[in-house]
Amino acid sequence: MISVALSLVLAAVLLVSAGMKLASGPAGRAALATYGIRGEPLASVAWAALGAVEAGLAVCLAAGAEGAAWATAALFAVFCAAQGVALLQGRGGAPCACFGAKGRIGRASIGRAALLAVAAATLPLLDRRALTTEEWLGLGLAAALLGVVLLGLGLIALAREIGELRAAIAPQGALEIAGEGPEIGGRTALVAEHFAGLGEDDFGLAVFTSEGCHICQALAPAIALFERDPRVMVRRFDEHEDAGAWALADVPGSPFAVAVGADGTVLAKGTFNSGAQLESVLAAAERRRGAISA
Repeated sequence: MISVALSLVLAAVLLVSAGMKLASGPAGRAALATYGIRGEPLASVAWAALGAVEAGLAVCLAAGAEGAAWATAALFAVFCAAQGVALLQGRGGAPCACFGAKGRIGRASIGRAALLAVAAATLPLLDRRALTTEEWLGLGLAAALLGVVLLGLGLIALAREIGELRAAIAPQGALEIAGEGPEIGGRTALVAEHFAGLGEDDFGLAVFTSEGCHICQALAPAIALFERDPRVMVRRFDEHEDAGAWALADVPGSPFAVAVGADGTVLAKGTFNSGAQLESVLAAAERRRGAISA
């Protein structure tokens, strides 16, 4: 059973390597330059040959073909020696071309190739016999559990990458253009007419929408969330039903937002296309209020 399991594992490694080589395209072929194989024609031929050899050996190993284990051990030994020479020549950190364009030459990659070579060379020394039904079921269950574990690890890694990407990309705020909407720091009559009872420490948020604006309709739930904030008084103004408010604020189009203080001071403004951008209007208003207070 150990012999069959090890054969399947090595076959899987070879198939994954061949598949990633095929999927990597030009970047994978360029990785062969680490070993002195340069030029598109030569690199393409070498790349195709490597993928074919790995895929062929994978099939032979899984089928238990005689000599497949020794051929696989020799292939991994060649990989190990080639990476060792490249490392000695100062190419540490260069693409190793092990799994397509992935992986870098280093002690870890050399150790991995050496371990795979030893594992393949051990196969002929193990007793290979036909597995019973129970043994095949056990092997399948182990493979399924391993797949679940690897899938979980992959999801964790993906979530981490997405988190790092989101942290690296600064969120884009609402589009604030001078000359569009009321002047920042100026006074507006919107507060007196539409924000009665606004507290000194609260914010008035005037949201300008129009009936034919699809973005406005899509953002309606996000706007509703801000209405639940006890420190924010939200008022919505339709382009036709509240034409007077639009004129007071000199709104260029929808969706547009203006954040004001209780004294009528315009603290922030901007065109927004998402809930995050609408939130950025309030964030800018809070910063400006803090700067004024200081």
